[in-house]
Amino acid sequence: MPGLQTVALSVVAGRGARAEDVTRSGWSHLLEHMVFKGAGGRSAREIVEVVEAQGGNINAATGYERTSFQIRALAGGLDLGTAVLADLVQRPTMDEADLAREKQVVGQEIAEAADAPDDLVFELAQTAAFEGQPLGRPILGTPQSIGTTTPETLSAWRASLYGPETLVVSAAGAVDEDDLLRLAERDFGEASGTAPTALEPAAFAGGQRAVAKSLEQVNLVLLLPAVGVRDEAYFPLRLLAEILGGGMASRLFQEARENRGLAYAIDAYSETYADTGVLGVFAGCAAKDAAELARVAAGEIAGMLKPVGEAELSRAKAQLKGAMFMGREGALARAEQAAGQVLLFGRTLDPSDIAAEVDAVTPADLVKLTEKILAQKKAAVAVLGPKTSLKAAPAFEQALFG
Repeated sequence: MPGLQTVALSVVAGRGARAEDVTRSGWSHLLEHMVFKGAGGRSAREIVEVVEAQGGNINAATGYERTSFQIRALAGGLDLGTAVLADLVQRPTMDEADLAREKQVVGQEIAEAADAPDDLVFELAQTAAFEGQPLGRPILGTPQSIGTTTPETLSAWRASLYGPETLVVSAAGAVDEDDLLRLAERDFGEASGTAPTALEPAAFAGGQRAVAKSLEQVNLVLLLPAVGVRDEAYFPLRLLAEILGGGMASRLFQEARENRGLAYAIDAYSETYADTGVLGVFAGCAAKDAAELARVAAGEIAGMLKPVGEAELSRAKAQLKGAMFMGREGALARAEQAAGQVLLFGRTLDPSDIAAEVDAVTPADLVKLTEKILAQKKAAVAVLGPKTSLKAAPAFEQALFG
C-alpha cells in the first residue's frame, strides 16, 4: 500500500500451554525460548543481528492456545522475516548446553512471578478456576516439569506444537499479498511435523485460594464462569465487563472507589478461550476493606440482572469499539489479530461486521448472560494479603450466592 514504510510479520501456531499434560507443563514456553538460541545455521546472536541490520526487531510470546513469533521491519523486510521465522519454528538447533542455561533463565522467571503479588494472585485465581486442567497450570510451568526436558524430547514437542496444520503466516503494513503468498510457499511449503493432539475440553471448577502474605495492600481476583470466543454471547460478555469495570465511568469504579473509597484500583475484564471464558474482577485495597469490597463487587455483578439503560449501554459500546479499533492502528496488532481470527474461525473478520455485532447487543442479552453466569453458582476467588483480608473470599461467594 502506498505511503506505508514498515511491515509486520507474524507466524502463529494454534497451540500453546493448553496442549500440555502435567508432565510437560511449561514446555511450550521453554521451547519458544530455545528456538532463539540458534536456528537454520544462525547462532542466537546472528538471528538478532540479521534482523536488526534491516532496521527490524524480533519477539515471541506463548499463551494457552497460541504461540506467536513476530518481526517488525522497514519496508522490504518481508523476505528476510519469513526466512528467519521459518528457521525458528522448523529448524532450531536445540543444543544441550543452551537448554541447560535456558532452564535456569526460565526458573528465574518462575521465581520472579512468585515474588510479584499482582502476578501471583492471577495465577492463584486461574488455578482455582480450572484446577487439574491445562488452563489451570501456569504457562511458565514448574522447575520440576521443565527440568525433565532434553533436546530430543523438546524437538519432538516442537514437531507437534509447530506442525504445519497449526501454523498461520500473517503480515500487515507495507506488504503485497502476492509477495506474502510466494514467500510463505518458499519458506513453509515443505513444513513437516506430527499431527497436533485435540485439546482437552475445559470446565470451570471454582474454589478459593486465600494466601496470607505480609503486604501493605491486598490483591484480590474474582472469577466467574463465562463463554468462549466462538459463543454467540461473546460480545455481550465484553460489554458486561465494560459496564462493570471497564473505565472510570464503570459501576465498580464509581461505587467501590469514588463513592466508598474502598479500593485504589479496581476493574473488570473478560478472558476468553476457544470453548470457555471467565468474567473477572481485579482489585487492590487495604486489608480492612477487603471483605466489604468483595461484597460490593458481588452486588454490582448481581445488579446486572436488571436491564441497563440505553445511555450506559451506548457508552460501553463506544468504549469497546474504540478499544478494539484503536488496537488495530499498529501493523503488528493487525497481523496478530488476523492470524488469531483464521485459527479460530478459518477466516479474517471484517471490522464493520464486528462493529455491527457489538451494536446489535441489547439490554436483554446482558441480562440473559448474567443469569447464565450466576446460575452455575461457581466462583474462583484469590486473595493475597494480610491474614485479616482472607475473609474476602467467603464474603464474595456468600454475597453472590447466599
